[in-house]
Amino acid sequence: MSASPVWHPFTQHGLQEPIPLVTRAEGACLFTADGRRIIDAISSWWVTTHGHAHPRIRAAIADQAARLDQIIFAGWTHEPAETLAAGLRAIMPAELTRVFFSDSGSTSVEVALKMALGYWLHRGEPRHRILVLEHGYHGDTIGAMSVGSRGVFNRAYEPLLFDVETIPFPARGREQETLDALERACRSQAAAFIVEPLILGGGGMLIYSADTLAEMRRICLRHGVLFIADEVMTAWGRTGTLLACEQAEVVPDILCLSKGLTGGAVPLAVTMATEPVYASHYAQERSRMFFHSSSYTANPIACAAANANLAIWREEPVLDRIAALSRRQAERLTALSLHPTVINPRTLGTITALEIGRPGGYLSDLAPRLLAYFRKRDLLLRPLGSTVYVMPPYCISENDLDHIYEAIELACDLLRSGELNSERSLVALENVR
Repeated sequence: MSASPVWHPFTQHGLQEPIPLVTRAEGACLFTADGRRIIDAISSWWVTTHGHAHPRIRAAIADQAARLDQIIFAGWTHEPAETLAAGLRAIMPAELTRVFFSDSGSTSVEVALKMALGYWLHRGEPRHRILVLEHGYHGDTIGAMSVGSRGVFNRAYEPLLFDVETIPFPARGREQETLDALERACRSQAAAFIVEPLILGGGGMLIYSADTLAEMRRICLRHGVLFIADEVMTAWGRTGTLLACEQAEVVPDILCLSKGLTGGAVPLAVTMATEPVYASHYAQERSRMFFHSSSYTANPIACAAANANLAIWREEPVLDRIAALSRRQAERLTALSLHPTVINPRTLGTITALEIGRPGGYLSDLAPRLLAYFRKRDLLLRPLGSTVYVMPPYCISENDLDHIYEAIELACDLLRSGELNSERSLVALENVR
């Protein structure tokens, strides 16, 4: 048993894996109590965009904390939230007129689902069926799990989950099967279709085309099915544009944002909706109000951080940095793709991914060995089974990016030689630096 009382997420404490104590962070790096400098190659679970402890975001948090730290948001408001809502309206698609605040990506999805169901109820057409994309992942609360892929992540909670209709993933060469299935499902008065645009994160960094995304949106429009874009991971430049939906010229009815909304500094989420969705809840009857909130809805400190992030986007060449990082990532992946153990190398914007050896699920025996190896190489890389992906902050240096890919290449070499194939390798890797 661990001496610490902390129960960590997505961690099997019975494996007795070391848990480093991080004392500070700066730029693309974390620093531990034992003096190590760790390269954050996955942006601390996809959240850190401009870099850790960004001076503008850090200053905004400190300034706001000294003035207004927290206030109830039901029936009250404050300047950071009003400024943020206006700022989002200015850079997001014009059709998304309403901004609802919450606390995390998962809750932004819960809000989106409740908005969609409320929309149909208040129109007098109580549609209930939600369509989802195969292999999707939308979070770990009940509604978010319900619309995500079923499996090891949520098997214990099946009795709590509601039924959905799953549309097959549009794998290359099989896109028409997806579109035909969506067309059939939409004909029977579905309420909404929720997707991760262009790339599925937790499902294994699976990429599909902008043309397919655009056609899925057109099908939903033809049948009046609400289109929910979960851009919790994909927004804020991860796919090369501010929103992934931009690449397909798609505007959703409901948009979920979090993670990079504050530059990754503090938790905050928003769900943006079109005017018809908002109007369906607007009435003189209190029973038609939107029943959702949390104690920390639109926390002023978090909103101040998000406003600093928007200022960075307005005033600094963020898209140029993203384009440069995308090129650098693609170059390194191209070189790595020549390795005989690398399968399905792929890239989208600032994200690269590949399978090492034969593909394996999330509980692949290879995953803990890779995790141990990367940890000893002073890297925060967290493979999804046999899928290794790189999604660093936009400020990462050339040297640090080189170190990441050199470490991945060496992992491929170790797998090929058999040094990653046995339980003893976990012990042996303690000496690999």
